[in-house]
Parts: sequence; C-alpha cells; structure tokens
Amino acid sequence: MAVQGKGGLRVSSPAFPHGGALPERYSCRGEGVTPPLSIRGIPPGAKSLALVVEDPDAPIGTFIHLVLWNIPVSSAIPENSMPEGAVAGVNSAGESGYFPPCPPSGTHRYAFRLFALDSKLELPPGAAWGELAPAMTGHVLAQASLTATCSKG
Repeated sequence: MAVQGKGGLRVSSPAFPHGGALPERYSCRGEGVTPPLSIRGIPPGAKSLALVVEDPDAPIGTFIHLVLWNIPVSSAIPENSMPEGAVAGVNSAGESGYFPPCPPSGTHRYAFRLFALDSKLELPPGAAWGELAPAMTGHVLAQASLTATCSKG
C-alpha cells in the first residue's frame, strides 16, 4: 500500500505494507540492508529526492537511522543500494549510511520520510539530519512517509 503525502507524492515498499512489520532482513537480526522503496507521484520540477529513516520510539529520543540527499529522481530506490549521485549523511550512531533497526525493547516504529526537492543541495557528505532539515527549507515540493514496525528479537 502506497502512502500519499503532501503534494501527491507516494512511497511504498514491496517488502512490507505501511504499518506492517519490517522483515528481519532489514534489521540488525538479518543482513541489515536497506529495504527497496517504490516512489510515485513525483511532482514536475523535482530535481532530487531526500530520504530520512527515523525511530521516534527510541529511549533517547528520535533516533535517525539514515540520511540521504541528492537522490536522483526515480520511481524506485533498490534494496541495499546507494543511488548513484546520492550523498549519505551521518545517522544517530555517528556512522555514514544505514544503521539497521535494532530496538532494545518492545516494538518501535520506523518512518521512511521521502522529500521531493526543487534543487540539489550543497551539503558536505556526512552532514546530519540537523543540517539537512534546514537546508531543505523552501525547497520541498512534496513529501511522503512510510512506516514499518520492528520488535526486539
């Protein structure tokens, strides 16, 4: 099921339904690779995409699992891929790239937030969500979110 967001942008995954369980393959109990995403409704004028994966249920506050920007405008982001030209930022673990979900207790929600932007962003590799968010101000044409859940093993 695709989730429609602001501006008609929709994001879904062939690996899990919106609100469904994230398959183990994409968590710390599996291969820890990024899930595939399908994108529809990209607005005319979009020059790049940005993706943030966050866990709002982390005990220390929202934990950022992935920060990517300057993703080429496309209808999909394949599994375990770093799209050519995309730039990875630093997650809350201080690492570049995807930090797979691994909740310490209970069930956590993971939001895959996608943004269609009217430009590419001039941010250095390794920037954090706190730097990406203000850089996107005034450039977001549309946004959408897809949520998965993951429970402690």
